[in-house]
Amino acid sequence: MARKRVSVTGESSTGRNKQFRDNYTNKEMTRTQFVKEIKQGNYSNYHVRNINGIDTPVSNPDKSTNNNLD
Repeated sequence: MARKRVSVTGESSTGRNKQFRDNYTNKEMTRTQFVKEIKQGNYSNYHVRNINGIDTPVSNPDKSTNNNLD
């Protein structure tokens, strides 16, 4: 099984994902940085959803669990 491209490495007290790691490059990103990367087209398996007024990275809906953020 291929490893996940992106993992969540930190959450807020409310459970919002705050820190991310690209497991292919070991790049650490904040939520804001990851959102920017997604919008620039650098992570095709993810998109940005506005949740409670905050741009939030989410994996694209598909049958694969390998790209889910957790």
